[in-house]
Amino acid sequence: MQTVIALSADGLAIVQQHAAKVTGIPLAGVKLHAPLLPRRNVMCLGLNYAEHAHESLVAQGQAVALPELPIVFTKATTAVSGPTDPIPFDPQVSDKIDWEVELAVIIGQQGKNIPVEQAMEHVFGYTVLNDISARDLQRQGKQYFKGKSLDGSCPIGPWLVTKDEVPNPHDLNIRCLVNDVEKQSSNTRHMIFDIPATIAYLSRGMTLLPGDIFATGTPDGVGFARTPPEFLQPGDVVTSIVEGIGELRNVVTAV
Repeated sequence: MQTVIALSADGLAIVQQHAAKVTGIPLAGVKLHAPLLPRRNVMCLGLNYAEHAHESLVAQGQAVALPELPIVFTKATTAVSGPTDPIPFDPQVSDKIDWEVELAVIIGQQGKNIPVEQAMEHVFGYTVLNDISARDLQRQGKQYFKGKSLDGSCPIGPWLVTKDEVPNPHDLNIRCLVNDVEKQSSNTRHMIFDIPATIAYLSRGMTLLPGDIFATGTPDGVGFARTPPEFLQPGDVVTSIVEGIGELRNVVTAV
């Protein structure tokens, strides 16, 4: 997939030529893996929906103020898993596992210091991502990395949707359900920093490469900000949906 992305339109043309020559396999008869294994950390935006920023800051007893610049953190590549893979649960590591459905963007064209007006030219496509978070580990230090990088804490998929198939990525309904109970429901139009602004910011002095992934933030409705707080338990089924992109369905599994 990295090669296809790097080849851009030529890569897609090659895939389409080969696809026309083979017989399809019923989806029910296969297991889907992560559609892309990134070569470096997955970049993520924090507090990129106003209502989520409000609920998070209130839950932590902090003054409510929207970010003036994108808040960026990363998840380890080893956290990436597939659209139906289990979410590992080890209470000796963390028992405060939370959900965060997000739209993820895949970079298709290398760039640095990319102007906002040209940013969408660098997008290959989109996928669904759940930024599974160990809240206790996340709060232990001043950086999110450990609490965001447990194995299996970054399910993505079920496929990559090329940007030509998504006319407006800033008007997609986004939802997360736990055991079929809706926990998050919003629309990507409510992002504080949109995709072009984020690409321009990330690429400032830093080269973005084909195959890089960044998650655009989660809406309100996360577990730790609820009253009382809610966290995932073994057996819970987490369903993550982004309109026009697809659906993840991951079961929390004791390890």
